[in-house]
Amino acid sequence: MKAIIISEPGGPEVLELADRPVPACNANEVLVKVMAAGVNRPDVAQRKGNYPPPAGAPPDIPGLEIAGIVAGVGAAVTRWKVGDKVCALVIGGGYAEYCTAPQGQCLPVPGNLSFAEAASLPETFFTVWSNVFDRGHLQPGESLLVHGGSSGIGVAAIQMATALGSTVYVTAGSDEKCRFCEALGAAKSINYNHQDFSNTIDQLTGGNGVNVILDMIGGDYTAPNIKSLAPEGRLVLINTMKGKNAEIDLSTVMRKRISITGSTLRARDVEFKSAIAQNLEKHIWPLLASAKIKPVIYKTFAADEAAAAHRVMESSAHMGKIVLEFAVRS
Repeated sequence: MKAIIISEPGGPEVLELADRPVPACNANEVLVKVMAAGVNRPDVAQRKGNYPPPAGAPPDIPGLEIAGIVAGVGAAVTRWKVGDKVCALVIGGGYAEYCTAPQGQCLPVPGNLSFAEAASLPETFFTVWSNVFDRGHLQPGESLLVHGGSSGIGVAAIQMATALGSTVYVTAGSDEKCRFCEALGAAKSINYNHQDFSNTIDQLTGGNGVNVILDMIGGDYTAPNIKSLAPEGRLVLINTMKGKNAEIDLSTVMRKRISITGSTLRARDVEFKSAIAQNLEKHIWPLLASAKIKPVIYKTFAADEAAAAHRVMESSAHMGKIVLEFAVRS
């Protein structure tokens, strides 16, 4: 098979097309003929040598989400059969013509979505469900602040939380991105280059603050996040783009009874991810099938243009997901 490999740690130019053996699936896995693969920031970090793949993942083939056609099944697979259209969360190896996935981490392609649209879902939707709803315990009627509202994570969080009955505020880096987020359902978008988000949240909520914050920024965003939370608020961290260290007022944490948590998803076990998949299929997949929630793709690239796709990802100019497409083969 053809695969996009990381020839050595470095810039986008180290992504190269190469021949690799088709992977064999174990008893609980399916082999997917990949039609499209999502591009995510962890792929960029792995390419730079900053995010080693976990055990069992191909060491030089990135890619955490795929969509395609089941081409083979392991002996213990009960749900899927050859020919099924699926999308899946994987621990690596997605930038290839074939990729294995645990059966529990596969979901049916919802509705009439294209493979590119389906490939844009797993990484962000699994992440948002796990962190906003499982860890953050966001409830209908509560409010959510999402930093990076126009990112893939932001697009998923806006639509999922709004559809399930919450009010969503976001931050974004331009007026165009703010309008984009509000068109997706955000109640208010805050241009962080022109406004102090904590002051704006204070005004928007009448001084009450928001119930949950999903933060991929870290660093000096942490103190204003604490300020922006309501009593019993929950701060959920999923990345530290502005640094892993922060100084906060612990007395505010105590006075407001704030919970600070966070997680990474890639290294979690199959059972954990399969439980998320079950929740997504129950609560979110019907909303995708009915188009109440929609995939938002910024741009698709041919698989051998992965370097260009990574350059767009690193520019942060995109609004929505970036996807690689593999040529349809018999």
